Amino acid sequence: MIKSNNTSKYAWLVVALLWIVAFLNYLDRILITSMRDPIVADFSLNDAQFGLLTAVFLWSYGIFSPFGGFIADKYSRKKTIVFSVMVWSVVTLWTGYTTSFEEMLLTRFLMGISEACYIPAGLALITDYHRGKTRSLATGLHMSGLYAGLALGGIGGYIAELWGWRSGFHIFGAFGVAYALLLLVLLKDYKAPIEEKENDVPVEADKITAIGALRALFNVSSFYILLFYFAILGMVNWLVNGWLPTFLKDHFNLNLGEAGLSATGYIQIGSFVGVVLGGVLADRWTRKNEKGRLYMLIIGFTLGAPFLFLMASTAVMGIAIIAMMVFGLARGFNDANLMPILRQVADARYIATGYGVLNFLSTIVGGLMVYVGGAMKDANVNLSIVYQFAAVVLLVATWCLFFIRFKKKDA
Repeated sequence: MIKSNNTSKYAWLVVALLWIVAFLNYLDRILITSMRDPIVADFSLNDAQFGLLTAVFLWSYGIFSPFGGFIADKYSRKKTIVFSVMVWSVVTLWTGYTTSFEEMLLTRFLMGISEACYIPAGLALITDYHRGKTRSLATGLHMSGLYAGLALGGIGGYIAELWGWRSGFHIFGAFGVAYALLLLVLLKDYKAPIEEKENDVPVEADKITAIGALRALFNVSSFYILLFYFAILGMVNWLVNGWLPTFLKDHFNLNLGEAGLSATGYIQIGSFVGVVLGGVLADRWTRKNEKGRLYMLIIGFTLGAPFLFLMASTAVMGIAIIAMMVFGLARGFNDANLMPILRQVADARYIATGYGVLNFLSTIVGGLMVYVGGAMKDANVNLSIVYQFAAVVLLVATWCLFFIRFKKKDA
């Protein structure tokens, strides 16, 4: 483990190393949505079955997220991250060789389990290294890797048209396996010096237990508010991630490649701006007001949710593009600040576990809604109605965050 007095430059190297992991994390999971048509044709699927491919991933991802977070808290952030990257990359490679719908369901289930270990461990490691002055910015920069993965995931439609849908899984799966080996060499767990042993720094592993983690988290009333908010956010995000390419293709008469890149690209442009701007402003605001990060998040979706509603309502592609970018900006504000907010609410010994629990509820709800979206489409219910409803619920959930009370000041 590396000593903290040598971590100034290394703290940013950790962000850079994990940025690529975040990129692969979302690219590998989202490739399938922009390749819908050839996969549906290859396996003779209906929309509900195709939605089930994403839903199964999300359900396994959600169920195992608390376990992945607990392993990172109990043992090693680094080992958890390396294991996660290696396994999901092997599964991505395998996906390109599947020969049946049932086999693809299995690969999506296994990808969910393996990816469940990463985000809680990765965000916990970054916020171990980065304290109050850089915490939101560092978190936001890392999360921009997810956006890059989502944006490039949209290119799956073009890959499918040029070389077949299996090629993308082969290429990115092989790269991930090689990168996991590089992380094994370069990535290091954080070790705090004695003078920093306080309630915002991980403690000895033998003091961390599963029962203790659950008791500590669920004894905090504000954690329940975060759970409700994160569940709604998961519902909205995965309706967007899972069905927006199809919505744009049908609603604006785009081809497969145009719909895939439009659905990911414009939102990610806004999100890239949002994580940097939201991170910098929140770090500065928090120096004067401990709720600065919270207010930054609330401002984001108070603005972004109505624009999601607008995107679903307009018949003009130019207006939809602007709406997607503003929604992306709001999502960036959220992603830069949610983990830092959790560190102000929950016991620091169980930060990765806490984020895993949030992911659990979020992705279970998200997976259900992806499946429901497909079923509703099969029933000829317009996806615009689904997005309008999601926007209203997101706005309500965002305003519930005003009731959060912090246990400690940001460090």
